Amino acid sequence: MVKGSIKKCQKVERSFSQFFITSPGQRQLKAYCTDKIQQIHKISAASLPSSPSSLSIAMEATLLSFPSSKAPPSHTLIRPTNPNPLSSSKAKKIFKTSQHFPSIRAAISRTKKEETVETVREQLENCFLLAGIKYKGFTVKQFQELRRTLPETTKLIVAKNTLVFKAIEGTQWEALKPCMKGMNCWLFVHSEEIPAAIKPYRDFQKEKKLEDNDFTGAVFEGKFYGPGDFKELETMPTRAEIFAKLLGSLQSPASGLVSTLQAPAREIVMVLKAYVQKLEEEGGGGQ
Repeated sequence: MVKGSIKKCQKVERSFSQFFITSPGQRQLKAYCTDKIQQIHKISAASLPSSPSSLSIAMEATLLSFPSSKAPPSHTLIRPTNPNPLSSSKAKKIFKTSQHFPSIRAAISRTKKEETVETVREQLENCFLLAGIKYKGFTVKQFQELRRTLPETTKLIVAKNTLVFKAIEGTQWEALKPCMKGMNCWLFVHSEEIPAAIKPYRDFQKEKKLEDNDFTGAVFEGKFYGPGDFKELETMPTRAEIFAKLLGSLQSPASGLVSTLQAPAREIVMVLKAYVQKLEEEGGGGQ
């Protein structure tokens, strides 16, 4: 009987080690039971009483004696089903929703957009013509080949419509707004030779059979030119043609000069520039 009581005490003692103590009441209960088990061990180790029944009574008295007149609070020792609370799906969800840090990817994307807008604005400086080209269907190889065919005074950039419009908003280039549809690449011409800047793309378009990748529009001198108006831009006289026209006008009767002066203001300015340049060259050669 004594051995059975000791085994029961040892079993109770081992059971305590399998639970997580989560409240002050449970810690008090464990401390109390542990103390009583130690007392039982001392009793069993001492000399045995005259009868086994007296030992049993002593052990029972030890177990049933409480430190105060009140019974200890009843607390249930709960075996945790998940020792790591952060591993539960609910905890993960709470952790994720509590995080409000800005995404690194979003910051990089915002920086690239700002750089694109700034690049467009830089290209608008000393720009004579800005045109949109339908970009959908282009391959990387074709785009690289096209860039190589363009003159140095022409720049081709791929940028989203929203970013381009942000750069041109409030300027004379805002007239390009009808082109802000679909996928576009943008042709910046930094030369008065408009036909020479457009011709390389026309030749490339015919060679690669890119009929669908036409100009979506352009702005020149604050005026919008739709896809059907490009013939006017492509047939504008070149500097050499204007210079030849000037010489012919000066050598012809006054009626020829009058017809020249009745030409559009841009042509008159280019004629005068060419004439001044010719005089400077002749003056330099005479010296």
